Amino acid sequence: MKQRDCRRIRRILFSARRFLTFFLLMCFVITSCMLLFLGQVQQDMAAELPRAVIEQAAKYTFANILLLSLLCTIADAVWRRFTVGRPVRRIVLGAERIMQGDFSVRIPPLHSAGSLDGFDIIIDSFNRMAQELSGIETLRTDFISNVSHELKTPLAVIQNCGILLQQPSLPEEQRLEYARQMTEAARRLASLITNILKLNKLENQQIFPARKRYDLGEQLCECLLGFEQAWEENRLDIETELEEGVFVNTDAELLSLVWNNLFSNAVKFTGEGGRISLSLKTEGDSAIVRVADTGCGISPEVGRHIFEKFYQGDPSHAAQGNGLGLALVRRVMDIIGGEITVESAVGKGSSFTVILRRETGEKRETDSA
Repeated sequence: MKQRDCRRIRRILFSARRFLTFFLLMCFVITSCMLLFLGQVQQDMAAELPRAVIEQAAKYTFANILLLSLLCTIADAVWRRFTVGRPVRRIVLGAERIMQGDFSVRIPPLHSAGSLDGFDIIIDSFNRMAQELSGIETLRTDFISNVSHELKTPLAVIQNCGILLQQPSLPEEQRLEYARQMTEAARRLASLITNILKLNKLENQQIFPARKRYDLGEQLCECLLGFEQAWEENRLDIETELEEGVFVNTDAELLSLVWNNLFSNAVKFTGEGGRISLSLKTEGDSAIVRVADTGCGISPEVGRHIFEKFYQGDPSHAAQGNGLGLALVRRVMDIIGGEITVESAVGKGSSFTVILRRETGEKRETDSA
């Protein structure tokens, strides 16, 4: 049996059920009223009504019940068609278009802003859901496109270098250079996959903060020393101003991602002989960390997008990263409840400020008590 025939049969059965419901309701109401009326008439006249009169009245009453039930069924069907069927049909058609992949569908409201009903609220929620799905689909498409591009580049380098290394007459100097390029491409590919996995876990909240109390200044020093070789090769000046005894209660591993990415960007975008400064101070219940450099800086337009996935404002350094570092930083800040801002000017450098909630001495004393 076709789906259309099944729907027609369901509509017929639904109409019959509604008619039967109204018929039984009318039977009960009208019969009760007639019995009360006849009982009162007999009591007032002190006489019984003839049987023929009662039978004739019963026939008229039954006909009225049938007519009224039919009219109520028709009126209910018309009312449902315009007040229920029309909005439901719009929502169903919109849902079907979304299932087909059309996330641009929007359902117009049924009433004006001053007379919204339940269906208008549902339609508004549906439109906001479609808008969110459209944004997610755009992000997914861009993500796949960017990942494909980022994967193809190092793979192409590895493939080309592998072909060139197969030449038997290749000089040793070139052989070492091609091997170095392959190693660098493999490192970049591994870094990309690692960051993608980290970002995926963070965005799907598969990583939850493992909070512990520790000295923030010590962590900053450890992370900064991890880039000692890089800043020495570029002959960068390092300035630190760290307040002692600043403790935080958060996930140390997640927060280390923030410092490593900020230090890595500072080293990468600061030219030879430049300066990188790190400061840590407290204001009230907050610990404020600033990582500044004298590098190339970023424009206001670039600054609005630097926390987006795969966004790279400086194409000249694209080979040194994959545009996921600051996206990871922003996601970590969202998870642990911190804030991050950036101030920058082209040609003058950038300054990233991270604000975290610190553990004060008063709170530790309260916890101990």
